[in-house]
Parts: sequence; C-alpha cells; structure tokens
Amino acid sequence: MRYASITDRLASLGSEKWAVHVEARRRRESGEPIIELTIGEPDLPPHETLIAEATRAMQAGRHRYSNGRGEQIVLDALVRKYARRRPDVTGDNILCFPGTQTALFAVMLGLVETGDAVLVGDPLYATYEGVIRATGAEQVTVPLRPEHGFHLQAADLERAVTPRCRVLLLNTPHNPTGAVLTAGEIAAIGEVCRRHDLWIVCDEVYEDLVLSGSFASPFDDPELAERTIVCSSISKSHAAPGFRSGWAIGPVDFARRLLAVSETMLFGGQPFIADMTAYALDNPVDTSARMRDAYRRRVDLIVATLAGAPGLVPFPPEAGMFILVDVSGTGMSSEAFARALLDEEQVAVMPGSSFGAGAADFIRISLTVPDTAIEEACRRMRALAARSVIRETERA
Repeated sequence: MRYASITDRLASLGSEKWAVHVEARRRRESGEPIIELTIGEPDLPPHETLIAEATRAMQAGRHRYSNGRGEQIVLDALVRKYARRRPDVTGDNILCFPGTQTALFAVMLGLVETGDAVLVGDPLYATYEGVIRATGAEQVTVPLRPEHGFHLQAADLERAVTPRCRVLLLNTPHNPTGAVLTAGEIAAIGEVCRRHDLWIVCDEVYEDLVLSGSFASPFDDPELAERTIVCSSISKSHAAPGFRSGWAIGPVDFARRLLAVSETMLFGGQPFIADMTAYALDNPVDTSARMRDAYRRRVDLIVATLAGAPGLVPFPPEAGMFILVDVSGTGMSSEAFARALLDEEQVAVMPGSSFGAGAADFIRISLTVPDTAIEEACRRMRALAARSVIRETERA
C-alpha cells in the first residue's frame, strides 16, 4: 500500500527522540526505582480551583460542540491577558488549540509549504523539526552558542537567511537552554526579519517561569506586530499539561486565514476546558511563583552538587524547568552518557542530541522532581562521570 510523503518526512522525528524517556518510563512502571529527570511535567498539580471550575463546567453541561476559533469566554480572557501587553488586541486576533504543540503545527501549516524554509535556533525543542518538516518546508538552523548564553544573535540569523526562508521559529524563554532574550536582542532580530520579510512565530509557553532577568517578546513591539504570531498555553504556567489548552495570537488576517485550517483539524475544542482556562487566566494563583522558587532552588542544588565533578559542567538557565550539563569532558557522547546513566545508575535524563547538533555535548535535566531526588541523581551522575573519566584515562 502507498503512503503520503509526510510519513517519510516524519519517520525519525517522533518518539525516537524520546527513546531514553520511553525506556525509563517502561522500567519504572515495571518496578525499577528510576529517578526520572526527562520531561517537563510539573511536579505541582493544577490549583484546586481549576479542577473545581472544570468539574463545575462539565456538570453544567459544558461538554457539547464548540466552534473553530474558541469559546467566547476564553477569547475574552485572552484579550484581557494580551491587551496588557498590546492594547489593540481583539478576539479576531486569536485561535484556540489543544496545547502549544497543536498551535505550532497549525500555524506552520498555514505559513509554509514545500519549497519554503524555516529558520530555528539550534539547540531546539525536540518536536520543532517535525512541525517544520510536516509542511514540506526545509529546516535551516541558526547556532545558539554557549559563549552567548545560548541567546540567538542577530548576526548569526542574518548569515543563515536564504531566499527560501519565510519564517523564524523563535522560542523565548527557551527549551532546552533556558535562555531569555532581552528586548534589545529581540529588536535586533526583528530588524533582520523585517529586512527579509520573515514571519516570527514565537513559542512563549515558559513566559511565567523566568528565573532571572525579565520576559520580552516581539509581540509587544508595534513595528513587529504585522509579522508576529505567539503560541502558548496553560500547560507550564498553571501546571496543567494534561488539559491541552493553548492558543495562537497574531494579525487579524492571519487568524482569519488559519481558521479554516483549525476547523478542518479540530472542529472546536472542549467548552469545559475553555471555562477552566478562562478562570485560570482571570484569577491568578501561586502555582507559577511556587514553581519558580522550586526551580531556582534546584538549579542551585545541582550546581553545588556537581561542583568539581570530573567532566560535568552545568549551565544554569534563566528560565524554564530544565538545566543543561556539558558531559563532553567525560569522553562520552550525550546519548552514551544518558544510556549509561540509566543502565548503571537508574537515573533518566534526556541526551542533548535529541535537541539538535548544538546540544550534542549536553544532557538535559528536568527540575520537576523533589529536591532529595535531584540531589541523589546528581551524586549518581558524579559517580558515573568519575568512572568514565578513569576509563578514558586508561584508554589513553
């Protein structure tokens, strides 16, 4: 039987990138005491008021068909959220989706196709290549360099642009590096995008988890408004990844054109989740603040516990729920180190190779487990690193 070419384009871009996590989860479910530091799933539950609101909405009958753009209650709440950043926002700028991932997929489908190219920083979130390749477009990577704190540099972007480029897929705060672009850096990047007539698709899902510095966005710059589309959700900000509630917000004409794509994909979302999302946006809770405090503390704990460890160099993040650790000094690749850590020490981390060539020397550690587990995992990493360095020395 024959298949569409999209299945070939995505053949190696799905769960294969998460192979270490999948194996660790399988072992954990079979009874092994694995310390799991792989995915960005908050260890806090959603605030009890959000559960109560979703329950109330379901009991009130809010479980029938919706519409392609989104329930009015959540559109109004999103207008209030983003109008604080840009007063001209209306519901006509917004489309609701089940999570940031779906929003990114639909947006990219509406902007590029075969023959086009999309620029994206490397390291990059593991699903971005699939989102781009699904459309038939080419991925063009821009190096995010450790010596610049993994901040995208306008000069590097300029050098990477080709005549086929149509979109810059920007992620700030960034996963996996935790980098947060400044307003000045965004202005310089925006100037490159204006000069080459590029869309800016900005994944801002970690907006509320800035650990140091301050959040900035191209969406807030009036000169970039006509070319900027923001994708986000409540998955990280409200520790609610399982509710799958996200959105895209951009120019009115963009939203109008993408509406048919959204309707073809989804035919609307779940009204009870819309009600809960609107409640979450309009009624601040302390979930993000509690996560920020925990993640800062765990970053400090990792840095302190790994201090002096042979071959391990942590890079403290500015935002998000992960920290990168350079393992190249152990003589092992990130994939080999992650596999050995799982097999020999029962600790699961993500190999940086899952996040592009720019992270090939790193592992990514999730900050979403208790402090005691983080500390124990770091002790086991030190043990593996010490053995690896000894083996490397003996081979030399």
